[in-house]
Amino acid sequence: MTDQATDAIASALRTLEAEESGVNALAAALKSDLGPAFIAAVNLINNAKGRLIVTGLGKSGHIGRKVAATFASTGTPAFFVHAAEASHGDLGMITADDVILAMSWSGEQPEMKNLITYAKRFKIALIAMSADGESTLGQAADVSLILPKAREACPHNLAPTTSSVMLLSLGDALAIALLEGRGFTSIDFSVLHPGGKLGAMLKFARDLMHSGEAIPLKPLGTKMSDALVEMSSKGFGCVGITDPRGQVVGIVTDGDLRRHMRADLMTALVDEVMTKNPKTISPSLLASETLEILNSSKITALIVTEAKKPVGIVHLHDLLRAGVA
Repeated sequence: MTDQATDAIASALRTLEAEESGVNALAAALKSDLGPAFIAAVNLINNAKGRLIVTGLGKSGHIGRKVAATFASTGTPAFFVHAAEASHGDLGMITADDVILAMSWSGEQPEMKNLITYAKRFKIALIAMSADGESTLGQAADVSLILPKAREACPHNLAPTTSSVMLLSLGDALAIALLEGRGFTSIDFSVLHPGGKLGAMLKFARDLMHSGEAIPLKPLGTKMSDALVEMSSKGFGCVGITDPRGQVVGIVTDGDLRRHMRADLMTALVDEVMTKNPKTISPSLLASETLEILNSSKITALIVTEAKKPVGIVHLHDLLRAGVA
C-alpha cells in the first residue's frame, strides 16, 4: 500500500472515530439530561392530530429530508418543509394540528425566525433539535432536544460531519421509538413499501406459492417409480408425501434419491425413502423469512401447509423472480 493510500485510510478511521464519539456522547445524554425531553417529544408527536413537519436548511436540511422520510415510512405521517422556502408560501403546508421538528445545530439561522413566529402565532407545537439550548430556536421551542457538543470530523472543526450524524441518529431514534410505541408491524411496513426489493421481501409465501395441481404430491404406499414421475413432471425437484388424512408426513428430494440409490429403488415404496417430518411453512410467512429458511436449510423448495395439509409450494426460483433474493 502506498503512503497516499495509507494516509487516506488513516483519515477515514479518524472520521469514523470522531463520528462514533458523537453518537456515544448522544447515547450518554439520553441516559441523563436529554432523556426527559426525548420522552416529551415522543409523546408530543404521538398525540398530534396532524402530521410531523420536519424543517431545516443546509446540511441539517438534508438530514431533515431523510428523517422525515423515515418517519413517514414507519407509521408517523411526516414531510419536509425547507426553512427558507417556508417564508415564501410553504408555511401554508403547516396546520395548527401539526407538530414541527426544527433541526439546526446552532439554532440561530435567521431563516428560522419566520417559521418560529408562525408556530407561536397559530399555537403549533415546536420541537427543537439543536446543540444550543440558549439559542433562539432552543428558547422558542416547546420541547428542546439539546445534543451534546462534539468535535466535527473535519480537521478544521468546520464541515458538518459529526453533528450531521448526531442529528440523523437522534431523528432515527425518535422514529423507531414511535414505531415501537405504536406496535407498528412488518405487515404495516409492507403496506407502505410495496415496491422494489424491500417490497418483494415483504410479500408473503401465499403471494409466491404454486397451488392446486401444481403441487407435487403422492400418498404413502406409492412406488418410487410413480413418485419420480410426479417429481419430474412438476419440476420442483421434490414430491411431498401425505398420509390418509391428507397431511404432509414426508418429502422425497433429489438428495433422498442419491442416498437410497440401489437396484430396486424404483420398486421400493416412498415410505422407505422419504425424509420424515419435512420443513414446511405457513402461507403468512414473509418472503424474506422463507428465503432465510431455504438458505439456512440448504434446500430449494418448501411445501406450504395449513393444519399440516399442503396448500402450495415455494421454490427458490420464485423468490428470485420476485426480486427477494
